[in-house]
Amino acid sequence: MDIPVETLWQISDKQLLLAYHKVRRAYAEQKFARDTERGRLQWQRAHTFVTSKGGVTERTNVVDASEEMAKKGQRVREMTRELDLIKCDVDLVAGILRARGMGALLSPDADDVRTSETPAADEAVASPQTD
Repeated sequence: MDIPVETLWQISDKQLLLAYHKVRRAYAEQKFARDTERGRLQWQRAHTFVTSKGGVTERTNVVDASEEMAKKGQRVREMTRELDLIKCDVDLVAGILRARGMGALLSPDADDVRTSETPAADEAVASPQTD
């Protein structure tokens, strides 16, 4: 993120919320790109395995020894690292929003664990009623 932490504490609520949504969008785009690349790599590994000749061990060795697959695997790992850094930015801005009392404005999937201030809302999330 381009904005220093000290500046995030000082900017207005509206600007902070805009920064949060900007970082969340960057996170979603990076995650989509990483997952797409990971899927392509898995497909290429499977394709190489199937088109190779020999037994299972020989086929596995061909896939593992492929320099092209290794480079693509390294790229996926680098994309995962970049994604983790963006997630840290999302968590930082979300924490500042919560500290300012604006946690209700965050998207519901911002946290891995859903929490609320009232037990009745927790029960409604845990067991939705069916009519």
